[in-house]
Amino acid sequence: QVRMVESGGGLVQAGDSLRLSCAASGLTFSTLPAGWFRQAPGKEYEFVAAINWNGGHTYYADSVRGRFTISRDNAKNTLYLQMRYLKPEDTAVYYCAVRYSGDYYYTQEGDYNAWGQGTQVTVSS
Repeated sequence: QVRMVESGGGLVQAGDSLRLSCAASGLTFSTLPAGWFRQAPGKEYEFVAAINWNGGHTYYADSVRGRFTISRDNAKNTLYLQMRYLKPEDTAVYYCAVRYSGDYYYTQEGDYNAWGQGTQVTVSS
């Protein structure tokens, strides 16, 4: 059974940092592309960052580029999102996702097959 579990969310002040983790099980995580998305209240899912299977290729939404870093530890079956210089507009539920095939990174919600349950990130001004 595929399971993706996010952790690391919380309430922080603008300018602070957080690191989200996503522990994957039930799949061969080390061979699969992965990504992070977020959903703010009343808004659609928004792409945040993506990474290919070995971490050699990454891509970011313009809104987070330069502040967020996606990475992975395939030995631990874990995906990370390091978030720095957080802003109130970063407030959202953050979801990790894995795609069951592919060699590159993927930026569309429909590209992904397995999702975590989400972790809340709230940034106060």
